[in-house]
Amino acid sequence: MARRCDLTGKTVQAGNNVSHANNKTRRRFLPNLQETTLLSDVLGNVRLRLSTRAIRTVEHNGGLDAFLLSQTDSKLTPEGLALKRRLERATAKRDAKAA
Repeated sequence: MARRCDLTGKTVQAGNNVSHANNKTRRRFLPNLQETTLLSDVLGNVRLRLSTRAIRTVEHNGGLDAFLLSQTDSKLTPEGLALKRRLERATAKRDAKAA
């Protein structure tokens, strides 16, 4: 399982530990990933592995549906893009059934 956010694509970064004597050794900065279940109005419960920043962003934008529809396709990961397509198909199907 990759250390990568399912929606934003935030991943592992590399850098240096710098000691008091200015010695530099390589280190990794891991994203704070959480297994979360988000409620979608159309899809129901959706289980994702998101960074804490992505969780805050989704909540700030008004939920999973609003977040996915407001994002351009180029800003989403392949998993996020697939979820957005699923959401659009389900919304179209629901609207066709209501009409």
